[in-house]
Amino acid sequence: MTASVPFRANSDLLDAQYTDWKKDPRSVDATWASFFEGFELGLTELAKRQAKGDASACETLSEKTLNFRMRVTNALLVFRSLGHIAAHVDPLSPSAPESATLSIEGLGFTQEELNEEVKTHMFRNGQPMKLQAMLEELRKIYCGTTGYEFMHIHTPEIQSWLMERIENRPFEPAPANEQQVDALRWLLEAETFERFLHRRYVGQKRFSVEGGESLLVALETILENLPRLGAKEIIMGMAHRGRLSVLANFLRKPLESLFYEFSENYVPNMVAGDGDVKYHLGFETVRKTRSGDEISVMLAPNPSHLEAVDPVVEGMARARQRLLGDTTERKQVIPVLVHGDAAFAGQGIVTEVLNLSQLPGYRTGGTIHLVVNNQIGFTTLPADARSTRYCTDVAKMVDAPIIHVNGDCPLEVAHAAKMAIEFRQTFGRDVVIDIVCYRRYGHNETDEPAFTQPNMARSIAAHPSTAAIYRGVLQQRGVLDEAGANALQKELEDELEDGVKTLAEREATLGNNPYEGSMAEPQPPFTFGSVPTGIEETSLKTLGEKLLQTPETFRLHPTIAKRFLAARKKAIDSGEGIDWAYAESLAFASLLTDGLGVRLSGQDVRRGTFSQRHCVFYDTETRERHIPLNNLAEEQGRFCVYNSLLSEAAVLGFDYGYTLLAPNVLICWEAQFGDFVNGAQVIIDQFIASAESKWQRPSQITLLLPHGYEGQGPEHSSARLERFLQLSAGRNWAVCNFTTPAQYFHALRRQMKRGFRKPLIVMTPKSLLRHPKCVSKLSEMAEGTSFKEIIDDENLMGPAERVTRLILCTGKVYYDLVEFREQNKIKNAAIIRIEQLYPLHEEMLKELMARYPRAQKKWVWCQEEPRNMGAFNYIRNRLSEISGHRVRYAGRERSSSPAAGSKAIHVLEQAKLVEDAFSV
Repeated sequence: MTASVPFRANSDLLDAQYTDWKKDPRSVDATWASFFEGFELGLTELAKRQAKGDASACETLSEKTLNFRMRVTNALLVFRSLGHIAAHVDPLSPSAPESATLSIEGLGFTQEELNEEVKTHMFRNGQPMKLQAMLEELRKIYCGTTGYEFMHIHTPEIQSWLMERIENRPFEPAPANEQQVDALRWLLEAETFERFLHRRYVGQKRFSVEGGESLLVALETILENLPRLGAKEIIMGMAHRGRLSVLANFLRKPLESLFYEFSENYVPNMVAGDGDVKYHLGFETVRKTRSGDEISVMLAPNPSHLEAVDPVVEGMARARQRLLGDTTERKQVIPVLVHGDAAFAGQGIVTEVLNLSQLPGYRTGGTIHLVVNNQIGFTTLPADARSTRYCTDVAKMVDAPIIHVNGDCPLEVAHAAKMAIEFRQTFGRDVVIDIVCYRRYGHNETDEPAFTQPNMARSIAAHPSTAAIYRGVLQQRGVLDEAGANALQKELEDELEDGVKTLAEREATLGNNPYEGSMAEPQPPFTFGSVPTGIEETSLKTLGEKLLQTPETFRLHPTIAKRFLAARKKAIDSGEGIDWAYAESLAFASLLTDGLGVRLSGQDVRRGTFSQRHCVFYDTETRERHIPLNNLAEEQGRFCVYNSLLSEAAVLGFDYGYTLLAPNVLICWEAQFGDFVNGAQVIIDQFIASAESKWQRPSQITLLLPHGYEGQGPEHSSARLERFLQLSAGRNWAVCNFTTPAQYFHALRRQMKRGFRKPLIVMTPKSLLRHPKCVSKLSEMAEGTSFKEIIDDENLMGPAERVTRLILCTGKVYYDLVEFREQNKIKNAAIIRIEQLYPLHEEMLKELMARYPRAQKKWVWCQEEPRNMGAFNYIRNRLSEISGHRVRYAGRERSSSPAAGSKAIHVLEQAKLVEDAFSV
């Protein structure tokens, strides 16, 4: 027999696998290891019998027979690996795609061999059958309306679990009639709802799910299967496609409330802020399953940045798992992310979030990813949108099984969803369901898809809805007659009409804002009132000493022991010289002993980018870890510190999401350098800066962004302070640039001790971490002390009455200014530090300025950043209004780059701007 081209390729694969097995049996898949073991045993037996002169040996174990068996094994592997490429998963295609690889010839068989009997323990436990029957069964399993990808998974146990369920599918009983009718109800709920909106609210955007209604079947199936698998909650994230239908039909948001959001009189149901469009809003509910169990379902609010909500949902899920004490198995809270096909393939944050899935500090026990695969992104077809066969290929990086299913086959979708939740609860890993469907209208209902995809548009227009197709299937099976289907349809239509009537009644009674009385309670207002954050000094000393302790047999690195801990011991004993990192540890320790939690995550945070933190000690022989902050008291909060993956967007999004459901935990995210925070700009813009205004979701997230000009070039100088100040409005957060460790200590404690929650943005230092003058006394953190938004000049070289120049600054440049003033013995200049730039405490500033009546006409703002960056453009008008005069500028000239790349240029620029502060 002459092998076909596909079989020759498969034969080469077999040879390669066999060679690898000969070198190391553990290096190949368990299925192949088992086959090769049997193959060699067969060859050995053949050789023994031939050596004894057994003439029948050549008949029973000939090379031809062994070759046939190898081709049978190869066929099994090919169907399991590639059967999905011939599956009929596209509802717009009349038939399944042809595959030469899976043809009789492609598998290396002849027509005559189809009648050969096969018997292999690798399929059906060695049950004998004709080759043709085996191939037909494999084709039915792997090339039906569901395609499976799982052979890329590296764990044999997981492969075997999936293979068993997939290949035993033909023996499963058909769903009960009640379950089959449920699937029709879920489809009709979505279809009827969308058509109702289309008729009643003509021309309004709703981002219809029509064509992808099976999404509701998947969600409802997951919900119904949760109680028996030990789950209690679902936390969801999704973009706008189908969101209104999910809100109405899955989360059961009251229809009258949803219809009101379409009204011209709609006013956002909130206490402050700007609100958001209806298809971005979140909702929480409790659903009762058919079994009578209650499942909490939360849909996170989201922006139009399609996948940006993904890490936020993961963080929310992790926080709920912590609250429920489910931190080991993580089976009680299930993250569910609904994606579009173009976004799943195209958005880098999807890959970043997948990468979180098995990391100790970020795993949530597995996420169920549902891809509503419209086979188009806005107006772009897959051929222009991705380089991979499937939009889901990126999920293979985390060994996620991927199930491709025809969206017109709701029972197949339901089966995929059931298997997905069982897989997640068994292995604690991500799983992907790719619901291949279509989009009935354009990107939104005002678009015309025929402009760019006329053929697809014609095909969709002629295609009956999923509900119509499935309704016909149920009638053919005798599960539901036409009268029953019509009654179900009318029941759903009546529910929608009742929603409109209820809204009209409320409007008639309550006026144009029928939901005003149900607004959420507001947070207490952001005030400048002093928050008592100081601690009794003896308690500080006790905590400081405990931070120095290690187990008796612990072998600490000598440098850490002799320098790091020795310096801290000297500081705590003397009550002076507390540096930045020690003040941070004291703040953390004090919160922990108050019973609060602390979470710190980011790139290299355990040691600290600048080797300043060392909050985790490692035994030099065993790498055993010791965390002093978790050994402070018998009853204390938990300190969690995680070195993150090399990502900004996913990790910051995760930690932000964590804050939404963990108000009693101080959550800090630290950038390796502040410059890199722009990798997470979407999370900052769409969530941290504006979520309270848009969605009434407060957060206490703290961003630690190393910032300061030390001649390290444009990528290691600026945390882009100007961007945070530009986003500052409505007292949405605090933006700070501290000059002392004590200020940092108080600010961290203030985050958890005041009566409201706001994000805190901190420009943290680099060179100041070890600056001999950037230290604090314990007395500055003791009882009775607190955070100061503005610090007056404490080291004037003459009386305040003689000061004729006020230099205002923030952060590291303060120390350069003080040094220049001392060296040049300048007595007429005062240096004021703005520690909290936003919100600016103008009343405090006015009080301080009153000390310097002769300096009103010479106010100078000094900064290290270029003039078009930093705080100058934000603060100059505010200062001018207070002083009544133009504020002068001392700093670098405008630039498109944050900093010079040359150390020599940096030094010259720095010297000039400091000198200018005393002369402009």
